[in-house]
Amino acid sequence: MQPNNVERARAALYFIPPELPRAEWVSAGMAAHAAGLSPDDFIEWSRPAPSFNLQACRATWRSFKQGKGIGEGTLYRLAAAHGWTDTGETRPAPMPTKTAPAPAIDPAVIWDRCEPARPEHGYIESKAATGAPLGGLRVVPDGDPLRVMGESMAGALVVPVLRPDGAISSLQFITAGNAAQSLKAKGKPTKLNLPGASIEGWFTVGDMVPGGMVFLCEGIGTAWAAWIATGRAAVVCFGVGNMERVAKALRQQDTAARLVLCPDAGQEAKAQNIAAAVGGAVAAMPAEWPDNSDLNDLGQRDGFDAVALLLDRPKEPPKPESRYKLLTCDQLRDLPPLAWCVRGVLPARGLAAIAGPSASGKSFLAFDLAAAIARGERWFGQRVEAAPVVYAALEGEAGYKLRAQAWETSHLQALPNGLRLMMDPFKLTEPQDVEDLAAVVPAGAVVIVDTLNRAAPDTDENSSRDMGKVLDAAKRLQALTGGLVVLVHHTGKDESRGLRGHSSLFAALDAVVTVSRDGDRREWKLGKSKDGADGEAHTFKLQVEALGFDEHGDALTSCVVVPTNEPPKEPKGKRMGECEGAVLEFLAAHKVGIKKAAVVAHFADRYAKGPVYRAMQALVTAQAIHEAAGMVCIANAAK
Repeated sequence: MQPNNVERARAALYFIPPELPRAEWVSAGMAAHAAGLSPDDFIEWSRPAPSFNLQACRATWRSFKQGKGIGEGTLYRLAAAHGWTDTGETRPAPMPTKTAPAPAIDPAVIWDRCEPARPEHGYIESKAATGAPLGGLRVVPDGDPLRVMGESMAGALVVPVLRPDGAISSLQFITAGNAAQSLKAKGKPTKLNLPGASIEGWFTVGDMVPGGMVFLCEGIGTAWAAWIATGRAAVVCFGVGNMERVAKALRQQDTAARLVLCPDAGQEAKAQNIAAAVGGAVAAMPAEWPDNSDLNDLGQRDGFDAVALLLDRPKEPPKPESRYKLLTCDQLRDLPPLAWCVRGVLPARGLAAIAGPSASGKSFLAFDLAAAIARGERWFGQRVEAAPVVYAALEGEAGYKLRAQAWETSHLQALPNGLRLMMDPFKLTEPQDVEDLAAVVPAGAVVIVDTLNRAAPDTDENSSRDMGKVLDAAKRLQALTGGLVVLVHHTGKDESRGLRGHSSLFAALDAVVTVSRDGDRREWKLGKSKDGADGEAHTFKLQVEALGFDEHGDALTSCVVVPTNEPPKEPKGKRMGECEGAVLEFLAAHKVGIKKAAVVAHFADRYAKGPVYRAMQALVTAQAIHEAAGMVCIANAAK
């Protein structure tokens, strides 16, 4: 194509407004492509549009194919429809390496040749706005040559789009007379923006007051209605698509302003989102009004007092529910009591552990606990709330068939259906394993993982980082199932120091049951329980059950847990002192707990305060007495 024809095509393109519906914008681009214009021409022409996106613009251009689809004639027809006149004059000119866009029409030039708006203008009268401020508006004079979309703009009301510094960025023409009728007949909007001039800013009806209320409206008719009803400033955003940008600019300009969005009917959801983003409110049209109706329609039908009432009660957008709930003391008192799985020992929800050295009987104890929970029967005298139980037997899997038979032989009944065993390989540290196990666990169930070492074989138990990952995985399993997760674990070389590994494990648990063994005497002790009685101990033995013979004639046996209720043992190598004996004798005579201060007061005439407190502590350590909530009682009387 010759350079003069390129200039002609470029001049035509820049008479077409880029703020077209997408289908028309694409058609214009295809026509420009067919006319020989460059990608830079298409991009620079599209740039003033509010929805301009450089990457999308380039991708659209690349999709155009030469010789296919729309031809260059479409470009000239579209341009003519927007006021372009082909003079036929061509001037040979070299093709620049990067084409500069043709200059857009200067809105200030158009504005300067317009006349002040008068209350008698047809659009102003139709909106019942003759009493509204009109000083910032003008009218295109009769005989003016300006044409937009092929229609003469003579007589159109002109609303300037003002940047924050007061400069005019564009103009909106509200057509009147024949132009308005012609556009309606074509299905086109009767409010047209100046081609090639982007909407950057807003127009204000009335005066803004620092920290005052400002109404944000789509069009000037709504803004007039808001001002007439309240006398407060109303901002014209030139469509709901520009409302968010205007709202953010106004918020930045005045952080204390009360921004009230006044959307046309049908645009409430968009307005709610914008109000939430800028800390504003929404004055929506009453529900019975059809889409696109606005405050001006409401004022003309029901009177502007109805508009004032609506604007006086804007609604804040609903705030997203916070993750954090702040409870008053009254609400705290109304909370339900702690839910127990085993009363005073294991909570119904959370993380717990049963720990002990090898051969202490901790796995037999855990299995016995599982059966009791599944049946809902008392366990070592403690009340149990029935719940489904999933026992992940990851260690000594082959022996669980015999353990189940031994339990049924000893109890003369079948194991409950609520107890299920899982013997497949399982790693707590594998997220998919956790998800898959949780998928088959009933909601609110107790999951017993035996043992933690087998569930996390690659973990350094003494590493806070590794133990943190294990705890996160256990918490994830607990969150997915909604019940209690019990980890069967080993104690360290020094049993008195509790669970093996990093201290973060003990700190993260809601309850810890420690198991110990001295010969045939075995004992479980409550090492930690939130709202339970720490230090409470119970003795048991493992009773051997004969289960018949195998195919070689060898006896088959397994063990079951049998409570023995033996009295607590005194620490080896240490005799009980006089004060300790007196305290123990005094508590033995009382079957209910006594405050430690009351015990001290009882012996005030015999012992000083310090020796009595130390005697009680020594007896707690020796498991001769129990302590909870500042009260003490004899061990075999505690429940």
